[in-house]
Amino acid sequence: MILLFWIGFIVFIGVLLAIDLGAFHKQDQEPSSLDALRMTLIWVAVALAFSGFIYGAYQHHWLGIGRDALGIVQTDGKSAMLDFITGYLIEYSLSLDNIFVIALVFAYFKIPGKYQHRVLFWGILGAIVMRAGMILAGTAMVRAFDWMLYFFGAFLLFTAVKMLRNSDEEIHPDQSLLVRLLRKLFPVSTAMDGNHFITRLPDGRRAVTLLLVTLVVVENTDVLFAVDSIPAIFAVTCDPFIVFTSNIFAILGLRSLYFALNAILKRFHLLKFSIVFILAFVGAKMLVSKWIHITSMASLIVIFVALVLGIAMSFLFPPKSEST
Repeated sequence: MILLFWIGFIVFIGVLLAIDLGAFHKQDQEPSSLDALRMTLIWVAVALAFSGFIYGAYQHHWLGIGRDALGIVQTDGKSAMLDFITGYLIEYSLSLDNIFVIALVFAYFKIPGKYQHRVLFWGILGAIVMRAGMILAGTAMVRAFDWMLYFFGAFLLFTAVKMLRNSDEEIHPDQSLLVRLLRKLFPVSTAMDGNHFITRLPDGRRAVTLLLVTLVVVENTDVLFAVDSIPAIFAVTCDPFIVFTSNIFAILGLRSLYFALNAILKRFHLLKFSIVFILAFVGAKMLVSKWIHITSMASLIVIFVALVLGIAMSFLFPPKSEST
């Protein structure tokens, strides 16, 4: 019966995306920073409202959610809501780094601002499918093998160290394996054809446009970031429904957040250290979980403070190019 929650949630997300595309983005145009900020706040409000639904569903165990196969309560409403909000904040904070990469990808392929929303919209649909598979697989592994939690923890610590050491590493989207494969399989047009992913060359052949190449790179980027963020949420809960819903709500708000912050992305130059700290904190939490229990509320506070400090320090100590 819990399957109904999954079906209902996917239908709910489909309706939200249809409203978003049909009501707010009928035409190809780059949203203003103010409009994007409003949409970001709306997505955050919807996510917080959904956390109230999570509380009610798990508190009253609708359709048996929050109970195991024997009917024993595993998660109550308050714990489920805190797990959802913490998972949402973890994914949202780790997605901030994804925004920087997406901005570089759009700049690399010279995608006009009015077409960027189309790429991100279809990227969201692909991300929903891929993350559902990754979350279900990850949940099965954690439940089948206790040591997987420690593996994920060590992996997150390794990722944090690698991110810290390679903070200035250049991005070369054209060198992506998927992009090279795409170029081998299909002709690629070097010219834009409006908002089309497929076009016709002068000789009549069909070819993919740079817009589709960009979409492939964005999808590939999301998978790479999901490899970090999904194991991180398993430090909070192994409930696949909470992991999936918190993940999806975070990436739904990623598009509007990108347009809201695009003009001032370089100002958040110290936010990377907050993300490194969050990865390290969550990884350490996984490794010591057998001996030390860190509550979801404590994790929520630590992650929130780390983000606020990263943002505040970025403004207090602007990049040298701006301060001179």
